[in-house]
Amino acid sequence: MIIKTYVAGPFDANNYLVIDEESKEAILIDCSDYVQEIIDEVKSQNLNVKYILITHGHFDHVLGINQMKQALGAEVIIPAEDLILIENIREYARFFGHEMIEIPEHDTTYTAKTDLSVGSSKIEVISTPGHTEGGTCLFIGNSLFSGDTLFRDSFGRTDLFGGSTKKLLNSIVNILFKLPEETIVYTGHGPSSTIGYEKQNNDIMHYIK
Repeated sequence: MIIKTYVAGPFDANNYLVIDEESKEAILIDCSDYVQEIIDEVKSQNLNVKYILITHGHFDHVLGINQMKQALGAEVIIPAEDLILIENIREYARFFGHEMIEIPEHDTTYTAKTDLSVGSSKIEVISTPGHTEGGTCLFIGNSLFSGDTLFRDSFGRTDLFGGSTKKLLNSIVNILFKLPEETIVYTGHGPSSTIGYEKQNNDIMHYIK
């Protein structure tokens, strides 16, 4: 499995193209802008992008959906509990000084019970509310795509609509920190990390000491 990272959008969100080399299937995790480099990579490798998977409904992670969906022909899946954020995205974007003309389109929603795969690899959908009510992490092999739930040394804010510090604490400490310590964490913004490193160094640990 190959993972390529593309930083794009007004808040430098990470977009991840996950490629199964054998089958040439791929998925795009989060879609913060139209990124020509992703299109070029898909064409150069003749990839079939099955899904555009959104970790949560904040506008800075979905700005590129409509254009990228058209370019890639992929199915867009968003967290069910964050549908309200998508439907009202103009209002939330305006709160951050950004005007959106189009509402991002999606094909369906997912929950922790949704069955997904890329090539021969199962995609485990992990519900991690706290940053948003529908906050979702995706676990593939030994890689965790944490969206804005977990960052290197930090964690997602909880003061916006649908946020809850109590829920986020539970999601990180009682769910994500139960994963193997060697799990690589690909975050929604900033550098990657590991579960082992975050268990020792993440600021959220101050909340339980």
